[in-house]
Amino acid sequence: MTINYNSASALRAFLDQEGLGMQKKFGQNFLINPETRKSLVQALDAKSGDEVWEIGPGLGAMTALLLDTGLKVKAFEIDMGFIRVLKNIFSGNKNFTLVEGDVMKTWRDNQSVPFLFGNLPYNVAAALLADLIENDRIFSRMVVTVQKETALRMTAYAGKPDYSSFSVLCASAYKVKPLMTIRPASFYPQPNVDSMAVLLEKKAAQKYPAVFYLLVRALFASRRKTIKNNLLSFLSSRFGGSLQNKPAIQELCASVLQNNSLKGTERAESLDMEAFLSLALSIDNMRL
Repeated sequence: MTINYNSASALRAFLDQEGLGMQKKFGQNFLINPETRKSLVQALDAKSGDEVWEIGPGLGAMTALLLDTGLKVKAFEIDMGFIRVLKNIFSGNKNFTLVEGDVMKTWRDNQSVPFLFGNLPYNVAAALLADLIENDRIFSRMVVTVQKETALRMTAYAGKPDYSSFSVLCASAYKVKPLMTIRPASFYPQPNVDSMAVLLEKKAAQKYPAVFYLLVRALFASRRKTIKNNLLSFLSSRFGGSLQNKPAIQELCASVLQNNSLKGTERAESLDMEAFLSLALSIDNMRL
């Protein structure tokens, strides 16, 4: 079985021939630009013999390149039709392993590797990356292609319009760098929006208290509110059973802010990583 990965019409003919359809719920778009595919594999900077997870291999265009580089590829695919094609093409390659099913449900059962690569489905990209980071499954290097809107959130920093809890989450584990914008014409079928490839490089190990990610989400939960108001809500939900009255929660909030040299009138989008970590440590050290 051979496939011309560089032609929309050839891919369409192959899908028709194999009785396969594109399922919108899986966010399937094939990257048909060969130079872009090569650039993305080069950006991964993995060496022959290295192990890599590939998320959403589709019909195997990127898989073939990864294997040609000498990498050991573990591919996660949910579409049963594509799984049949992948088995047909790559099952004889000793460096290829296929994990069938929803990656959100299957990744935990698979051993960590140094690299992750993928044209991530738009509908699960942020959720998958967040799930991996929050469960401390950190890769040395990742190259992922996502919806440009998601990429801008991943790469944003304090004070930027796209800065969000997801930005902080990514920055907690990785140095995040945009690689390239990929226009719809580079895909079949063409998506309605631009995509962006992003490089994530593992940062030096940092220990975060369990409350860190919960706090970050809480402070971004109502972006128009000040951190004081969001922090009050968070502390109330966390310590409400220990503190019997509202003034006690307010006093606790004031103490946390003062210990972190914050007025309380700031908003979450103005706080950098160090500020969030400091707040989390203050709360984690409380014994009520």
